[in-house]
Amino acid sequence: MTIHLVQIGNGSSRRVAMVEEPYLRCLTEVESIYELAQHCLGAGSKISELAIALAHGEMLDYGAVYAGSSNWQLLAPIDVPREPSRLLVAGTGLTHLGSAKDRQAMHLKESPKTAEVVTDSMRMFQWGLEGGRPAKNEIGIAPEWFYKGNGTMLREPFAPLTVPAYAEDGGEEAEVAGVYIIGEDGAPYRIGMAAGNEFSDHQFEKRNYLNLAGSKLRTCSLGPELVIGTEFGAIVGEVKIQRGTETIWSKTIETGEANMCHSLQNLEHHHFKFEGHRQPGDVHVHFFGAHSLSFGDGVALRDGDWMEVWFEGFGRALRNPIQVEKKDSNRMIQVRSLA
Repeated sequence: MTIHLVQIGNGSSRRVAMVEEPYLRCLTEVESIYELAQHCLGAGSKISELAIALAHGEMLDYGAVYAGSSNWQLLAPIDVPREPSRLLVAGTGLTHLGSAKDRQAMHLKESPKTAEVVTDSMRMFQWGLEGGRPAKNEIGIAPEWFYKGNGTMLREPFAPLTVPAYAEDGGEEAEVAGVYIIGEDGAPYRIGMAAGNEFSDHQFEKRNYLNLAGSKLRTCSLGPELVIGTEFGAIVGEVKIQRGTETIWSKTIETGEANMCHSLQNLEHHHFKFEGHRQPGDVHVHFFGAHSLSFGDGVALRDGDWMEVWFEGFGRALRNPIQVEKKDSNRMIQVRSLA
């Protein structure tokens, strides 16, 4: 059974609501999807079943909420209320059949002599092709893995994604992300999946691929809908960059296992094999990788540009503007002594 949930807020009040286009049906008894998932873990029930059982609250106009003309505003479709440090945001790269070419080009210097060089990125991608889809219950090759931050880095739909003053640029990465919660027994449970914009500093990474770790420490966004019970087979979508009234770049994108060199089982195993990623009560948002980037086509995003990510079957599009901090706001961080 597939359902779509959103989180909405109105000042200090918040709700979970089920999408019943063109309306939102509010759930009773819970104020967050985290709380809903905790109830399911305690009762041994399915989140879709409990959500349907609680979906008899007020009806809201989804269009008005989405457009920002309602008293209710969309929140990120997952969080840990009052404890954002208990949410870990991470992801995997070089997972998509369409992504390695862009990465190879990014990490090569522009010289004919290096045109045939095989980068470490291309080698890792090749390893994924050879060993990223093991048989059921077998362990395959580890994918590239990166850390993005905790829940403080996760932004709601329509909120700006920031290019910090110390950054070199910022660019969209249209992806699907898995959302997980860790049970009291230390076992990971998948709650659902959502459209996401992983957002990275590609110019910084291009300088040297060892900058990848730092390039990922940026804000990101999910939603607006958390899809419960969806399949991860073949998923198509579209990503756009809008500047004013003009769409300056767009591309059809493909994700899901049919378009990847790693299976979902393999990606999940290699994230949750680490004991530190299995702490009871924690939440994980895990990006599964991008198919195409505007950066790969030479597009440099500017302050005020809008990024839009849409995947078929994932509900309404995720939209976020770019906000570029002024370079003169960059300042030295002074460490104080407690000695």
